[in-house]
Amino acid sequence: MIGNQSMVAPLRSVIVKRPEEAFRNPEAIEKEWRPLGYTRPPDLERASEDHQRFTSLLTAAGAEVLYLPTDERTGLDSIYAHDPVLITDRGAIIFQTGKPARRGEGPAFADAFGTWNVPILGVVEGAATAEAGDMVWLDRHTLLVGRGFRTNASGIETLSALLKSLGVTVITVQLPYWNGPEEVLHLMSFVSLLDDNLAVVYRRAMPVPLFELFNEKGIQLVDVPDEEYPTLGCNVLALSPRNIVMVGGNPVTRGRLEAAGCKISEFDGNEICFPGAGGPTCLTRPLWRSS
Repeated sequence: MIGNQSMVAPLRSVIVKRPEEAFRNPEAIEKEWRPLGYTRPPDLERASEDHQRFTSLLTAAGAEVLYLPTDERTGLDSIYAHDPVLITDRGAIIFQTGKPARRGEGPAFADAFGTWNVPILGVVEGAATAEAGDMVWLDRHTLLVGRGFRTNASGIETLSALLKSLGVTVITVQLPYWNGPEEVLHLMSFVSLLDDNLAVVYRRAMPVPLFELFNEKGIQLVDVPDEEYPTLGCNVLALSPRNIVMVGGNPVTRGRLEAAGCKISEFDGNEICFPGAGGPTCLTRPLWRSS
């Protein structure tokens, strides 16, 4: 089954890519890590151990885990399985990523979907670019989409047209320049929805209209302190409402989330998160969420 027009409904099925298939071997890591903007080369053996711990948290929550295969069209970044596609109740939308080095990931996903009998609703291509890290389901009929360096105006226009038949409204969120086009800033870099009325945010990066929208919707904001933003304190995955997974090493954020009623599981992100700046949401492509 598929259906994922929620960020917080109980996770039933999820797609990941193991370091063994994404990183492949030490030679590939050494060749790719600098051009892809990694802060350092990840260690493959320790990355595999970290990823096994991470996926064990998913299965413990009751989710079926599907694994993407090795594909020569993809590189290190393919471990961040969230970005190349969006899942809707009627099928997958395949993206042309804003990062040119990731352009093979969408087609690779499309082939994998064929083996899993996942229908394709549409494709964002041509001059249009989009990455799902810029997309947050506010509710099943409302999708927030960040307009930045990775998702362009044509991408949002194409996506809006594809989602219109599902009765979904797309709200564009203008993203800041931040550190420029070479350093990724997704919408989900500074906001993660953890319940229908709870989000963890790095407030300083929030556009004012988004802050006002959350206030209008009655969404409580849990703030990530400055010192825990670089360690991905804002990148938090909901397994179900207020049942969450986060990267270890963010004690202030964790304490604030616990005070907001969250149940928290942690894993070590030293090799699979920090070098490429991708947290637990980035590591997963939820395929089915359902209460």
